[in-house]
Amino acid sequence: MHSVSGAVRETGRVTLAGKLYDVQHHWSHAAVEGVRARVSQVAVDKAARLHVLRRADPAVVVLTPDGQFLFGYGGRRIFDPHGITIDHLDRVWIADRDAHQVLCFSSDGALLSSLGERHTPRWRAPFNHPTKVAVSADGEIYVADGYGNGQIHRFDAEGGYLASFGEIGHRHGAFMTPHSLLVDRNDRVLVCDRENDRVQIFGRDGQWLAGWDGLSRPMDIFEQAGGTFLVTDRVPSITSFAANGDRLGRCRPSLNGAHGIAGDCSGNLYLAENEAMSVTRLMLVVSQL
Repeated sequence: MHSVSGAVRETGRVTLAGKLYDVQHHWSHAAVEGVRARVSQVAVDKAARLHVLRRADPAVVVLTPDGQFLFGYGGRRIFDPHGITIDHLDRVWIADRDAHQVLCFSSDGALLSSLGERHTPRWRAPFNHPTKVAVSADGEIYVADGYGNGQIHRFDAEGGYLASFGEIGHRHGAFMTPHSLLVDRNDRVLVCDRENDRVQIFGRDGQWLAGWDGLSRPMDIFEQAGGTFLVTDRVPSITSFAANGDRLGRCRPSLNGAHGIAGDCSGNLYLAENEAMSVTRLMLVVSQL
C-alpha cells in the first residue's frame, strides 16, 4: 500500500476563542492506493499519529503528523465505520454503526475485544446503530446508541453492562440521534444530541445537568487541554464553549460541516470532512489574540 496525499490547495485563517489558525483544506485525502473515501472521524494517539476512520477498506488509515501514510487496519472487520475514540490507554474504539457493534483495537491495529453481537440489532441495550464511544479515566465505557435506540449505555472497564439512560424524544434527557459523546475531566458525560440541535450534559449516572443550545445538528465534540470544548455542526461551524456552557467563539473552517474533530498536543485541530473525502488541518498560529 502507498499513500496518495492531496497537496494543500487552499489556505485561509480563522479565529476561535482567542486563537488564530491557518486552515488547510485537503491537508490529506487519507487515500490508499489512489482510493478516496468519505472520512467519518479522526483521533490522535499518544505518538501524535492521526487515525482517520474512513468508509473504505482499510477502514482506518494512520498518518504521521505531517500527513504521510503509515499503515491501515480494520480491513473487512469493520462493516460501517462511524465513530473513533482513542482512550487514555491508547486503545482505539470503533463504533461499527450498522453492524450494531463496538470494536476495540490497539493503536497498532490489533483487534483486542468487542461489545455487542455482530449484525444483531437489539431494542434497548446493546446496540441499535451505535455512533461513538467514550471512556472515563477509571475505565468505564459509554456508548451513544444513536440511530435506533436513542440512549447512552454504560459498561464497566471489562465490558460488563451496567445501565442505560435516555429515550427518543425532545425533553431534557431524551435524544433524537445521540451522535457523539465524551466523558470530560469533571466526570460529566457530554452528548451531541444532533437532531435536537443541542449538547446535553449528564452526570455519569445519567442525571441531567445542563444543555447547550444555539447549534445546528451538532456532529462531534472535543475537549481541549485547557478544558474548553469544541463542537462541530452543519452550519458549517465550530463553536467553542467554556465548561459552564458560555459561548467563547465561533468560526467556519469546514467545507461542508465536519463529521469529526480531534486535536494534537501542539494545539492543531483536525476535521473529518465527510463529503469532501479529506481531512482539514487547522494549524495553530497564535494562541492568544
